[in-house]
Amino acid sequence: MARIAVVGCGAMGSVYAGLLAASGHDVLAVDPWAAHMEAIAERGLQVSGASGEHRVRMRTATVAPAEPMDLVIVATKAAEVAAAARQARALLGPETVVLTIQNGLGSAERVAEAVGAERLAVGIAGGFGAAMRGPGAVHHNGMEIVRMGAHAPGAGLDAARLEQVAALWRGAGFRAEAVADIAAMQWEKLICNCAYSAPCALAGMTVGQVMDDAEMGPVSRACATEAWEVARARGVAIDVADPIAHVRAFGARIPHAKPSLLLDHEAGRRSEIDAINGAIPREAAKVGATAPVNAALAALVRVRERGFPAA
Repeated sequence: MARIAVVGCGAMGSVYAGLLAASGHDVLAVDPWAAHMEAIAERGLQVSGASGEHRVRMRTATVAPAEPMDLVIVATKAAEVAAAARQARALLGPETVVLTIQNGLGSAERVAEAVGAERLAVGIAGGFGAAMRGPGAVHHNGMEIVRMGAHAPGAGLDAARLEQVAALWRGAGFRAEAVADIAAMQWEKLICNCAYSAPCALAGMTVGQVMDDAEMGPVSRACATEAWEVARARGVAIDVADPIAHVRAFGARIPHAKPSLLLDHEAGRRSEIDAINGAIPREAAKVGATAPVNAALAALVRVRERGFPAA
């Protein structure tokens, strides 16, 4: 049994915490949403969806206590990751591994500043879609794969420690694997995120609807192609020969899913647009290129979000 803290128990973090606790680990859920933490403490966390039906007991806190853990999972969205990482410092012991899992680019660097690159692993969740059903209840579609790799290859976590963390996830029912080049995996997922995040949010459509729509389909594919071209220009060793086939295969696995950007807009929340579609023009600029499609969609999302309350 491992001592695991999940910092950030929104939809995805709650799924991680629930399934890891159901497999017998001592899990501490940490999230500022007091009603959610109170519901879990009183009744347990209800997890439903691709993994079945579970009601799981675990410990909760709205602020991380000073309690060393074996594994700390930072599962907030990109905008909250720096604050979550600072809070996670209370959970660190000499051998604690920190695994941060966010969409897009840039979050791992913020976590490394707070907890140290030498203990940090970066995770990528693929083929998941999750949504809160209210305090103490979460539902998830798909359960494809979780990949993880050292944030600082050669100077951080070694392969054996990464494999130990992956084994914990496999024991909880996830398909998990440790990889040598997590940057390539990040970009391979980012291409898919770009294809569906801003297009779905702006059109109010699911992944499958955008993929096959006569108007939005070409926009989605242009976002993916642009991201793929930028990755190649940046020298990232992605294993994607055809970006259109890549994002269509991804979308076909979760056609009814709503990307997190769409869920955020439906709830009137600001999104992670700057870490997803908004990241592509920034990365393009590093090699003297532009990414006008992703830049335009990111700008449209930001304009829409001006009317949303600040987080």
